[in-house]
Amino acid sequence: MLGQRLEIRQGQGLVVTPQLQQAIKLLQLSNLELEAFVEQELERNPLLARDEPDGEAEPLPDTPDRDSGVDDPAPGEAAAALDAGEGDIYGDASPGERVSDRAPEGEAQPGLSDWSGVGRGGDLEDLGEERPDRRELTLWEHLQAQASSARLAPSDHAIALALIDQVDDGGYLRGELAEIADRLGCDPARVEAVLAVCHGFEPTGVMARSVPECLKLQLVERNRYDPAMAALVENLDLLARRDLAGLRRVCGVDADDLTDMIAELKALTPRPGAGFGGEPAQTLIPDVHVRPDPAGGWRVELNTDTLPRILIDKRYHAVVADAARSETEKAFVADCAAQASWLVRSLDQRAKTILKVASEIVRQQDAFLAFGVEFLRPLNLKTVAEVIGMHESTVSRVTSNKYVATPRGVVELKFFFTAAIQASDGGATHSAEAVRHRIRTMIEAEASDADVLSDDRIVELLKEAGIDIARRTVAKYREVLRIPSSVERKRYLKVS
Repeated sequence: MLGQRLEIRQGQGLVVTPQLQQAIKLLQLSNLELEAFVEQELERNPLLARDEPDGEAEPLPDTPDRDSGVDDPAPGEAAAALDAGEGDIYGDASPGERVSDRAPEGEAQPGLSDWSGVGRGGDLEDLGEERPDRRELTLWEHLQAQASSARLAPSDHAIALALIDQVDDGGYLRGELAEIADRLGCDPARVEAVLAVCHGFEPTGVMARSVPECLKLQLVERNRYDPAMAALVENLDLLARRDLAGLRRVCGVDADDLTDMIAELKALTPRPGAGFGGEPAQTLIPDVHVRPDPAGGWRVELNTDTLPRILIDKRYHAVVADAARSETEKAFVADCAAQASWLVRSLDQRAKTILKVASEIVRQQDAFLAFGVEFLRPLNLKTVAEVIGMHESTVSRVTSNKYVATPRGVVELKFFFTAAIQASDGGATHSAEAVRHRIRTMIEAEASDADVLSDDRIVELLKEAGIDIARRTVAKYREVLRIPSSVERKRYLKVS
């Protein structure tokens, strides 16, 4: 039979309160996102103030504010809140955070561009202090300025601006001239004539409609666009296929001349607009500094420039609390006080958590800092989480969009987490990043086409060094490093 009844049950569960959501959000924000968030809070909450030497704001007391009407969390509650499990509403996602610990294979990552050129030491004193005095000029602004100084007729100037609006980030004109002429109500020949004037703008090759036209404009400026070079530019498909015999035939030159022509072509810029940015360039500011300790080991310090300095303005709080008369006003003041208190505590706990995680990562990867990327050890989130007594999802949030300045460059904390590759002799495992670096070093040592190593030969050399790896893994790592196959490398070395 169906009926109604009351039952009392006791259980434990994670309640995702707004304060917990805020604590998790703060932990996974980058320093730039955090700065923007704090700016919003300073505008929204009248009880928050910047921690300035001449300001009147007072530090937050250890005891809850009796006038707030809302109890502050216990000293350890903020830390517990930051260490929420994977089941909270945010999961592991964050603004700009990748789904996995590593970026998808084949995608470039900050700090991973070229470790072969990194020196053994480095001066960290000036890292993070560089600031652009002003934003760089965009390509669109650069072209507009040249159009204004080209002494064009007013109508031709309008056509030039319409053409500039159709230029992409690489510097190529993507709009159809007939369509632009129809939209402006003018003759297509006139648009073509204005485009010819725009082709004289800097950088050379800008506003071309194709790669051959871009290369042609640059060769014309260098007075090198002769019939042979014109034939080469018009047959770039043969060059892409490395059909040197076909190129010699269509260009009417011998092998030595063709080699010189290809070298000239390589010196040109296929993307003339790449040197301009659509947005102001932002300097990468590390969250953590790692320096050699004179007493031995490594000193891990937070970059105080990235830490927001905000306090509760107690004097203003006392004034508005005394002036509040209605229940609505009192509730608003109490809510602002509670939120300000939690924000200050959450920021403090965020800084401590980042320092704790970074310190453990440095301890695990001290060989990399001392000797280089070949000594990078396999490491995962679980290992760090177990040592510091936190959840894996917390470590994942801390390491996302956070950067550390080391003697070997500025890298993302995620860089230190790499998969393990078994040793052929049953010894210690090898880091995938270290193996990739070893493969790149082998290939960079190839001096001639006779020295080119196939993937199978690389596997043999790695196994001789005690690294058990499959051929398909070598091929995958080579593609990640954007290194051509052995056949393509042989062709390139023969031409060069």
